[in-house]
Amino acid sequence: MPSFTLLFILFLGFTSVAQQKKWTIRECVEYALKNNISIKQSELDVRMADVDKKAAIGNFFPNLNAQLGHSWSIGANTNPVTNVRENQTTQYTQLGLSSSVTIYNGLQNQNRLRNAKMVQLARQYQLTKMQDDISLYVANAYLDILFNKENLKVQQNQLVFDEKQLKRTEELVNSGSVPRGDLLDMKATIASDKQKVVVAENALLISRLSLAQLLRIEEFKDFDVADVEIEPKPSLVMAETPEAIVAKANEVRVEIKIAKTNLDVAERDIKIAKGALQPSLSFGYNFGTNASYSNRIIGIDPSGVPIIAGPLPVFDQLSNNKGHNFGLQLNVPIFNGFSARNNVERSKIGYERSKNNFDQAKIDLETNVYKAITDTKGALNTYETSIATAEARQEAFNYAKEKYAVGLMNTFDFNQSQTIFVASQSDVIRAKYDYIFKMKVVELYFGIPIIQK
Repeated sequence: MPSFTLLFILFLGFTSVAQQKKWTIRECVEYALKNNISIKQSELDVRMADVDKKAAIGNFFPNLNAQLGHSWSIGANTNPVTNVRENQTTQYTQLGLSSSVTIYNGLQNQNRLRNAKMVQLARQYQLTKMQDDISLYVANAYLDILFNKENLKVQQNQLVFDEKQLKRTEELVNSGSVPRGDLLDMKATIASDKQKVVVAENALLISRLSLAQLLRIEEFKDFDVADVEIEPKPSLVMAETPEAIVAKANEVRVEIKIAKTNLDVAERDIKIAKGALQPSLSFGYNFGTNASYSNRIIGIDPSGVPIIAGPLPVFDQLSNNKGHNFGLQLNVPIFNGFSARNNVERSKIGYERSKNNFDQAKIDLETNVYKAITDTKGALNTYETSIATAEARQEAFNYAKEKYAVGLMNTFDFNQSQTIFVASQSDVIRAKYDYIFKMKVVELYFGIPIIQK
């Protein structure tokens, strides 16, 4: 699709021949996408959603846990052989495995997995939106630098022109052709020009620092962007009807996708909450064995006295004492302080809130699109009007120069005409970049990225 000249000129690679690196708009945007803190935070949200999805998948698998314990009993204990309490030290080792798996719990696991997938999608949409926002901020900051550069050139050229006029006025004053007051007026104009140059230099420096900080570049003192001449031309997007642009924005913009996904998540939350009202069925299995280090009775002699022997080898005891336990467990919720039903009500309220947010997102998007279209049309009108005004001021200034040259206009009136003309040039530059940026906003709503891949 044909797009704005900005895409064709700004976003082509540009290599500076100077020693100092000159950043292109593509380099600035790509660097910001890699280093901006807000984008990094969104990337962490995506990673967290990935972890939550893995956790939801894990709910379908049985759990498995191993237990190992070894205990000492010191002091007054019951002798397992004589059954008499006496001071002794005994040891006991216990091993075990346990596992359980949910068979049914009101489809909560299935709904949690679907929920996790939707949250994962929503986080990815949020990352995309953050990338679009940062790209737009960078483009705006980049255009601001270009504006300040052009404006500085205008002020510098004006200073050079007035300095030449100062020399000529000095010659005319020395020859007696014009009064000395004209020379004073010209010197005052030179001083004003120098002040405007300083203001323009400061504005350029601040705009460069702003973009460098947005990119998180530490060596911002030497940061600069490539000098690119931009001649704005209307984008074919503006040939589309506002309704078509709104429809396209609803289709491609992530704001709507985020709101719709959040609505789906809220709907799934209701099903999860309702699942807690249903019975749950689980299967459990346990394995255990143990070993004792106490003496044991192996028989009774003819006189009735127990025959005592030492403990069996540990591994023999572990083999002999092993046991298994397994079974099904059914839990039926009867009353739990209304917590389950309250969770259902909370989920329903959350769904209504998400539905309102979804409806509001559609309204906001439509409003923003119409506003962007209106702003772009207004910016174009301002740009065209400023060009016409500058052309008229140019003719007026040319006429003033002719009158001044033959002595039919004094220096003060000549300087006033010149000041008005210079101001009209600055207005053209300002209107041009304002139109460029507003056009980019409309194109972004239509699905055209800041930088085409």
